[in-house]
Amino acid sequence: MANESLSAAKLAKNDEFYTQYADIESELNAYISFNPEVFKDKTILLPCDDPEWSNFTKYFAQRFEGLGLKKLISTSLAAESKPEEIFYQPSLFEKESPKFDEKRTRKNGKIFTLTKDNTGDGIVNFHDLDWDYLKGDGDFRSLEITKLRDEADIIITNPPFSLFREFLAWIMDGEKKFSIIGNMNAITYREVFPLIMENKIWLGVSSGSKTYLKPDGAEHKMGNTCWFSNLEHGRRHEPLSLMTMEDNLRFNKTIEKNGYKKYDNYEAIEVPKVVAIPNNFDGIMGVPISFLDKYNPDQFEILGATQRGCHDLVPDTKKYDSYWEVRQDGTKTGSSGNKTNENANLETNDGKKNYFINDEGHVIQSAYQRIFIRHKK
Repeated sequence: MANESLSAAKLAKNDEFYTQYADIESELNAYISFNPEVFKDKTILLPCDDPEWSNFTKYFAQRFEGLGLKKLISTSLAAESKPEEIFYQPSLFEKESPKFDEKRTRKNGKIFTLTKDNTGDGIVNFHDLDWDYLKGDGDFRSLEITKLRDEADIIITNPPFSLFREFLAWIMDGEKKFSIIGNMNAITYREVFPLIMENKIWLGVSSGSKTYLKPDGAEHKMGNTCWFSNLEHGRRHEPLSLMTMEDNLRFNKTIEKNGYKKYDNYEAIEVPKVVAIPNNFDGIMGVPISFLDKYNPDQFEILGATQRGCHDLVPDTKKYDSYWEVRQDGTKTGSSGNKTNENANLETNDGKKNYFINDEGHVIQSAYQRIFIRHKK
């Protein structure tokens, strides 16, 4: 029973997903379309790969000459350092190599590098990759991989989602260009949102539902992933086409008949969908986090976000410690209004979700996570 529980715990931590080639190509081609020389004479590091079957490695190796790369470096984490190590089997590629080491294959990560034509066929591609074992297990936080980070110009990978905060901090500490995949909810992390607000990082081109492959070959569909990057792309500078507030009130079904609501605890109006952002409102607006997928820094200014203490420029004007949470059937949940402090709260009861009420009968409900924006003048 103890061994079964241990195996279940390891599987529960399993967050290694292999990205499909078409998704990588779609994203990176957007950077190339904006700047055809974005990768020219650059050293690319792929620090969270399994290079023998990684589509990231395949993409850059096959396009090495076309992109004008200087060097490609791809590293993997040792099998024994992964929750998925119970699935591990050395590939035929490794076992048939004279470098194969029965002991190191599980304990050490691997490194693949590409700089030149090693086969003599006049083409630099996947077949010219050199490989060896790393001295350590290949953890990106190790001194060995950090030295590779410092050598690289651009870092591109799909890091473990559970380590996203730490991985992004590792990249930013190295002051590198990058494009990495993460959960869309990472937008609201205290460590991430200020970087977005300061225009130091932004969302890439591709977001939404994607299918990834697991180490055992199974497919896993995730509906809430996106790319985080500081590489420019064209869509980032496409202005949103929007209607006036008056036309939204007349033609947009997402806006209620009584118009745009003002928050009970912020000097801002509620905009429930990106399409409902009015083009002639000069004040502060609270919009869904999906706005960042369409954010144009030439058109809008980001001022903060609810719930994460990232709203100094838009301070909350009220606390709800004297309120309590109530279900729609009128029963209390046992939670106080402290639970909804810093949320974007509206003076309403939609008849569906829980609400908060005080002794005076004042009722409010929380909107979902909101980002505060305003038009640039």
